[in-house]
Amino acid sequence: MTSETRQDREDRHVTGPGAAAGKGPVRDSQARARDGETPAHDGETPARDGEARARGRDVRARDSQARARDGETPAHDGETPARDGEARARGRDVRARDREVRARDGKTHARDGRRARAGDREISADATRVRADHARVRADATGVRAERDVRRLVLRLMRPGRRAGLALGAAVIAMTVLPLAGPQLTRRFVDDAIAGAGTGRLTLIALAALAAAVAGQAARLAAARLASRLAWDGTDRLRERLAGHALGLDMDFHGRHTPGELIERVDGDVVAVSGFVVAFLMDVVGGALLLAGVLGVVLAADPRLGCALLAYCVLIGLATTRAQRLAVPSATAARAAGARLYGEMEERIAGAEDIRANGAGEHVVTRFLGTAATWYRAEHRADRIGSALLAGTSVAFAAGTALMLALAAWARSTGTLTVGTAVLVFQCTVMVRAPFERLIDRLRDYQGALAGISRIGGLLAERRTLPAPARPRRLPAEGPLALELDGVAFAYDASEEGGGRVLSDVTLTLAPGETLGLVGRTGSGKTTITRLALRLYDPVAGAVRVGGVDLREVDEGSLRERVYAVTQDVRLFDASVRDNLTLFRPSPGDDALRRALADAGLGDWLAGLPDGLDTELRGVSAGEAQLLAFARAFLADPGLVVLDEASSRLDPATERRVERGMDRLLAGRTGVIVAHRLSSLSRVDKIAVMSRGRVVEYGPRAELAADPGSRFSRLLDLAGVTR
Repeated sequence: MTSETRQDREDRHVTGPGAAAGKGPVRDSQARARDGETPAHDGETPARDGEARARGRDVRARDSQARARDGETPAHDGETPARDGEARARGRDVRARDREVRARDGKTHARDGRRARAGDREISADATRVRADHARVRADATGVRAERDVRRLVLRLMRPGRRAGLALGAAVIAMTVLPLAGPQLTRRFVDDAIAGAGTGRLTLIALAALAAAVAGQAARLAAARLASRLAWDGTDRLRERLAGHALGLDMDFHGRHTPGELIERVDGDVVAVSGFVVAFLMDVVGGALLLAGVLGVVLAADPRLGCALLAYCVLIGLATTRAQRLAVPSATAARAAGARLYGEMEERIAGAEDIRANGAGEHVVTRFLGTAATWYRAEHRADRIGSALLAGTSVAFAAGTALMLALAAWARSTGTLTVGTAVLVFQCTVMVRAPFERLIDRLRDYQGALAGISRIGGLLAERRTLPAPARPRRLPAEGPLALELDGVAFAYDASEEGGGRVLSDVTLTLAPGETLGLVGRTGSGKTTITRLALRLYDPVAGAVRVGGVDLREVDEGSLRERVYAVTQDVRLFDASVRDNLTLFRPSPGDDALRRALADAGLGDWLAGLPDGLDTELRGVSAGEAQLLAFARAFLADPGLVVLDEASSRLDPATERRVERGMDRLLAGRTGVIVAHRLSSLSRVDKIAVMSRGRVVEYGPRAELAADPGSRFSRLLDLAGVTR
């Protein structure tokens, strides 16, 4: 098998498939033959070219038509921007309408939102009003319950013992029943006299009527005596309760009420209640029983006249009740004005020396006249209303008496009533008038009692702002006590925020037996610190600890035993030396009292008194009064002593005497000394300089005095005190 060369494959590729079978010459001849046929093929080419040219012309015609169409395009293109502008304008209109729709929708949503929020606010306001109404209802209910509780307390304190109560009841019944016998005996006397009875019988009836009248008056006197005694016993118990409650309240309460106002509360209002109790027993209870008896007698004598009298009494009772509602507010205002007058009077009398010395008498009298005028107007209005009620009642009863007499005369003319019964009706009508007149006359006592009970209730409703500890702890019974103020802040008005604080972030520490001197300008907070150390107030922030115990957890009795204060205003009582030292508590013995006076430097003074410890204190000097206060402290033997300006008003000689007593008092005790005289702080261990309620400098006295840049050193220089 002959292999095929590359040339053969090329020739076959050129000449076609059949060329591979022949020789080379054959292939050449065939190629020449094909070349010879070429002219024929070439003759057909022009035709094909013409067709191609025709097709080209067609193509060119179609191209010219396309170009013609393209030639029209500029016109169409000129219209296109207009249509595009219109489309864009329509788009802008559509977008503008969309914006308007969205704006309307937004306004609608906003309006709906505002309406919804307004509705929510109205609902919230309604809920707030409802809550406020509920709170007022609860407050009113609480006030009603408190008023009922106070009335129950007053009644419980006023309640007499069983035997005394029975005696009083018997006297009231006797003074009511005995007067009812008078009209009955008078009727019998008149009818028997008309019937021709003998003189002996008539004399016996007259003597019985006289005995009934005398016995009735005796029973009334006995009832009045018993009622007055029992009322005073009860009001004394009430007065004791009020005084103890007032003395147990915090200094915050006493700062808001004057002593005169409290005296009027404890005494004046109680006297009004006492007068009401007597009047209630004698005139209200007795009058009601008498009225019921009179109506019963008239109804038994003639039912028609009895029903008329009953209807008349009901009308008078309703009118009296309405009059009472009108009169109570005026009586309450009069008692309040009287309390203000007494409070101002007490303050002016207490300050009489300063008022005279400074020529303020005219101003004080003018102020007093204004207050007295207010009281006079209130009293005059109450009297005017009471007098009008009494006059109206008198006129009404005069008309009622005339009406009953007319009815009795009519019944007598018809023959259904005897002359004696007519006289009985007249007397009973007069007796009906007496209880009502007494009731109106005592209405002011009733008004004053209601006002007094209301004010008593207000005082008893006051509560201590210092809470009692749940588990009270006692201070160490012996030895000096440590004192610590840890971040203390305080405001006298707790409702004020920040700006009302008189102390801010005060931190002080005293070890047992150390003494602290507090210095600073007036109003810097020195006295407030001493009040917190005595727990007269509680801090609004931080803690005050004595003996390592927070004062809010300390038993009050233990605190008063172990912490003692001596101020510049020493209170001495119009009593003996013994009572002034013990403050009316049980005496520890005369030896202890003499020893306390000797420790205070008053041994020689006591020896010069005519009756010793039983001498009544009068004409005591300021220095002696201050030393008596030191003697009280020696007697108490406290672990912490607070001295607030104890020598501020003394002359130098007396001051040195008091300072010696002060040194003996502070020996072995922790002490806090407030002083403007820096010379009295020469023996303290530490100094705290106060400014605007803050401790601006604190440290050992020796170090601060030796430091020329310290505030305390500059204060010593200004005062001219040696270090």
